[in-house]
Amino acid sequence: MSRLPFIRSLLVFLLLAMPVSALAREAADTIVYGDYVLSMEKGAGVLRDGAVAIKDGAILAVGPRAEINAQYKAARKIAGHNKVLMPGLVNGHTHAAMVLFRGMADDMTLINWLQNYIFPMEGKFVDEDFVRAGAALACWEMVRGGTTTIVDMYFYPRIAAQVYETCGIRAILGAPMIDYPSPGFKGWDDSFAAGKDFVANFEDPSGKLIPAFAPHGAYTVSPEHLKEVLAAAKAANAPLMMHVAESPSEMAVMKERYHNTSVRHIAGLGMLDYPLIAAHMVWPDEDEIDMMALGGKTGPIHNPTSNMKTAAGFSPVSQMIAKGINVGLGTDGAASNNDLDMWEEIRLAALIHKGKSGDATVMPADTALAMATRMGAAAIGLGDVTGSLSAGKRADMIQLTLTSPRMEPLYDIESHLVYVAGSRDVVMTMVDGQVLMQNAKVRTLSAKMVIHNAEVQANKIRTALAAGETPAKN
Repeated sequence: MSRLPFIRSLLVFLLLAMPVSALAREAADTIVYGDYVLSMEKGAGVLRDGAVAIKDGAILAVGPRAEINAQYKAARKIAGHNKVLMPGLVNGHTHAAMVLFRGMADDMTLINWLQNYIFPMEGKFVDEDFVRAGAALACWEMVRGGTTTIVDMYFYPRIAAQVYETCGIRAILGAPMIDYPSPGFKGWDDSFAAGKDFVANFEDPSGKLIPAFAPHGAYTVSPEHLKEVLAAAKAANAPLMMHVAESPSEMAVMKERYHNTSVRHIAGLGMLDYPLIAAHMVWPDEDEIDMMALGGKTGPIHNPTSNMKTAAGFSPVSQMIAKGINVGLGTDGAASNNDLDMWEEIRLAALIHKGKSGDATVMPADTALAMATRMGAAAIGLGDVTGSLSAGKRADMIQLTLTSPRMEPLYDIESHLVYVAGSRDVVMTMVDGQVLMQNAKVRTLSAKMVIHNAEVQANKIRTALAAGETPAKN
């Protein structure tokens, strides 16, 4: 006797017995969980026992675990017990491959550091192999620490782009331009031409890499050339990034040469009327802050570690935020930091402005976190893409573990993330729905190969330092 009718009847019974919600669940690729979920959407607060559903690299929904499980099904689930789930960090200004100069020259004035160490060594050593090795080392460090988006301003951006595509990170890559000889270039004409070609002909199948124009600064690029690059950026509808009002020495040069400040100088050229990622922005005055707030196009990037290490000063971050300006955070290059750890920048941003102002309420924990996520993404023009966990945005997120004794006791998760947590607590990093690191192990790059290639380059630099090819430190 055939058992087929019985099996059919059983299947019908099981289907009728299943809850309607189970039959109607929407297919997702991945569901990620967290005991604490910080969407970083303004006013959203902290969600306990939450989850995020992901499909095709985008966020479908964020909500309580039970609701997400009832609405979505997924073949891959990433557990969230004893974990925090939040957006990945946005490093709004770095020179990634400069990580190969980490610790090469410290404890000196910015001008001495640049002119006598960095510029000469870049001229001697920076080539495609240098950038390939340095970008990989930097990307490994950033992915390991939970950084998912970077704004990178450095030479050979096409080579860096190849590394980032493999590594999986999201990046805006600035083609550097300067009036003086630099690695691969004799001066402005060829660096500008190369930058235009890079932006015009850049191809990225992943959709995560964006080409940009990156004139170095108002004191190293003439006003005529800044007008040229602004026109080119407008024509290409491409991002524009530049160092602005970084140091007292820059301000002195601008005063002597143009009888003006850096911010007023570039405002006169129309650069505040176009989206500008303005690295450092340490020395704007009150009127200039009002100018940036009124224009609404400038995204200052605060680099607290680098600015303190080079004695550049303290950026008026809280004043800019109070005027409605989106201010992001960045590490700068590891030659002046000396790492690419965004958690250190978050903590310093929350602390140093309290100390300088004498007001312990300045820069609360939630503001410091926003600068590294939602506000930082808005500052670099990617606020609609990343920076928070919300439906429609790309699935860029991280998990941190809460199992360390350092995390006990826990009363306020935002406080812990700013004042206790660090890069060593990040255990999962995801960009565009792709898991780049899980269980604290970077999947997309080989640590052994990254270290080997970095050492090949470092040995060349050590030989030059031993031969006295830079002046003695002073």
